[in-house]
Amino acid sequence: MDFQLAEEHQMLKDLVAKFVRDRLIPLEPAVLARDAAGESISLTPEERAPIDKVSKELGLWGLDAPEDVGGADLPMVAMVGVYEEMGKTVTPYVLPPDSPNLRMLMATVNDEQRIQYLAPYVAGEAISAIAISEPGAGADPAGMITRAVRDGDDWVINGRKIWISKAKEADFTVTMAVTDPAKGARGGISAFLVDKGTPGFNVLRAIPMVGGQVTYEVVYEDCRIPGSKLLGKEGQGFAPMQTRLSTRRLQMGIWGYTLAQRALDMMIEHAGQRETFGAKLADRQAIQWWVADAATKIHAARLMAYDIAWKLDQGRDVRVEISMLKVFGTELGWEVIDQAMQTFGAMGMTKELPLQMMAGQMRTMRIYDGPSEVHRWVIARDRLGLKR
Repeated sequence: MDFQLAEEHQMLKDLVAKFVRDRLIPLEPAVLARDAAGESISLTPEERAPIDKVSKELGLWGLDAPEDVGGADLPMVAMVGVYEEMGKTVTPYVLPPDSPNLRMLMATVNDEQRIQYLAPYVAGEAISAIAISEPGAGADPAGMITRAVRDGDDWVINGRKIWISKAKEADFTVTMAVTDPAKGARGGISAFLVDKGTPGFNVLRAIPMVGGQVTYEVVYEDCRIPGSKLLGKEGQGFAPMQTRLSTRRLQMGIWGYTLAQRALDMMIEHAGQRETFGAKLADRQAIQWWVADAATKIHAARLMAYDIAWKLDQGRDVRVEISMLKVFGTELGWEVIDQAMQTFGAMGMTKELPLQMMAGQMRTMRIYDGPSEVHRWVIARDRLGLKR
């Protein structure tokens, strides 16, 4: 294996790094101020418009999307570099389109849906959400009870979903529902495209989360959609959903060690300046060990990420390895950010530094798309040869 990125992929990584440094990190003070005031950390239209313009002009849209709908069709190895750079800031900005939902759409859309949904999504003209979790079925999607029932040529959906990002603003929501209760996750779960404004699709409430994030609870009440809104084949929505979840889990693992790297950089700079009891913090063994352990684990996590990406580009099954990175990366991020906050002392507790928001976001990632305990269970059962 060649551990050096191809020249064009390294150039892309450097370009994204410059975009983050010049355009996103300067917005952090305003984002942190809104968070401290109890307001939404979302970018304002005035903030978003210029960075949308710049990122599009730089060719940073549709990087991993198919070429026939305007994408660059980059391999996952290249995308790891992009995810690393985009993960270095707490400014909430995603290069269109968001990869997890993109991957699910790529695996399931028919020709009509390719034009109506995938192409606008790749072009940055549509926002998507996905509704999987339910009040009684979070980490175990197979336990969902939201039903979709045929009625003539239509489907009628009834149920409740929760923890849905972007539900209020999304132009369409990929909705997972049970179409055959007897089969459940083994052929009884289907995916549907529910457009914004569809009668019976009700955004019930916004739920403020730690880290400045917001999710939503949605209720489907006799939500009628045409048969053409079935995404993929009936009863075969579970596998594409797992593709979507795996993509986000990979991103979270990467963002974990990326935020750990930023926290480590802040720790190193502060430790070299701050003196206590006649010596710099950098001379204290506790700080030295934190730095050494963090640097070692970050290096290991990066190697895990690129190994996974390399295997994905070969079409190999890496679900267990992704679970490993999801656990290792997010737990690492939480650990190193906490140590950085400890190193900064009282200043580390303020909302003037990004550390507290980084910690909040990392705390949610240890839960989102499967908590660490579930992924450890997945890894253990695979290695022990146990069947579910």
